[in-house]
Amino acid sequence: MREYRTQMEAARKGIITEQMKTVAQKEQMEPERLRQLVAAGKVVVCANKNHKCLDPEGVGAMLRTKINVNLGVSRDCKDYDVEMEKVMQAVHMGADAIMDLSSHGDTIPFRRKLTGECPAMIGTVPVYDSVIHYQRDLATLTAKDFIDVVRLHAEDGVDFVTLHCGITQKTIEQIRNHKRKMNIVSRGGSLVFAWMSMTGNENPFYEYYDEILEICREYDVTISLGDACRPGCLADASDVCQIEELVRLGELTKRAWERDVQVMVEGPGHMPMDQIAANMKLQQTICMGAPFYVLGPLVTDIAPGYDHITAAIGGAIAAASGAAFLCYVTPAEHLALPNIEDVKQGIIASKIAAHAADIAKGVAGARQLDDRMADARRNLDWEAQWACAMDPETAKAIRAERAPEHEDTCSMCGKFCAVRSMNKALAGEYIDIL
Repeated sequence: MREYRTQMEAARKGIITEQMKTVAQKEQMEPERLRQLVAAGKVVVCANKNHKCLDPEGVGAMLRTKINVNLGVSRDCKDYDVEMEKVMQAVHMGADAIMDLSSHGDTIPFRRKLTGECPAMIGTVPVYDSVIHYQRDLATLTAKDFIDVVRLHAEDGVDFVTLHCGITQKTIEQIRNHKRKMNIVSRGGSLVFAWMSMTGNENPFYEYYDEILEICREYDVTISLGDACRPGCLADASDVCQIEELVRLGELTKRAWERDVQVMVEGPGHMPMDQIAANMKLQQTICMGAPFYVLGPLVTDIAPGYDHITAAIGGAIAAASGAAFLCYVTPAEHLALPNIEDVKQGIIASKIAAHAADIAKGVAGARQLDDRMADARRNLDWEAQWACAMDPETAKAIRAERAPEHEDTCSMCGKFCAVRSMNKALAGEYIDIL
């Protein structure tokens, strides 16, 4: 029998687990240093004991910024095989986590397939699944029904669960009185809000939080404290509802740590660029350094079809300022369920943002590939450039489609290429232009 139930408990007992050893090696960090960060709650190693094929990763501001990909079926797009294809594509492209947000059909086989075959961290939002699992209207569900679904997901091997524990009956009055432009845009948060409004009861994820902690402790499930009141437009950013919920999430983080349960805290969705760094600092202070998981933030509201770009801009700023985990956003955000190409575009945009932030933060090894790329470009070594590229297939395809007359140039500059001219000049060679 294991001497510990959770990674946090092990770390606090001075035990460096196999998962911690793997993460430390990936992060070029001493295992003992990583253990200390996990013990303090500043790094989480999301590793459900039932997720046997997991290739563990760590999430924390001082580690490489991680990327999450949201997938799952809906009533309008029901093909689980297509979603599984997206999963494998996402993992191939370097996604660190997959969140199953399915809201239709028999979700259990797909979730178990994920935890049985996917090496990335798996996350879910149990409140989505509650209505689907019981096939009953929201208002007829009980607090016990919601908690039982959390247990089901834990048993199935899910590594982290988003739970909207921070909204209460007080939030209902705030939303009604504060007059936000977009009210609540969190799907899970809106379901909890609706259930409280219809039943008059307190949020079950808040009222029965201690019971949930025991479930998470038993299976080593990390709680991702959902931001039900995240801003859904620039006008609602940093308002009373968002900040008041964040304060409560800080309290809930402390309660989880008292039970050796790992915690991430979810952060804002839409936010002007000039507010992002301050929000990251506020979260770090209120939630005592718990890893921050952000959706974007999207820095403008008027770019449907291009929100992977608006999110990447905000994500780079957020991660450079302390966020640890970026939830990807695709071109289909606000418009449709993403297809495979949307997934690719969303992942690449998020990876660029994460990598740029890691370089700015000085994360160990973050700039190695950039320096290799500079050498490859100076040497006009195209094969070496492909080896460094984040998406080599796309880079190769662009060059092949617009091939130059001379292999040592590209079709933009030809023999006017600055790199070619400088190489020849410094080597004392004749520089032919025409």
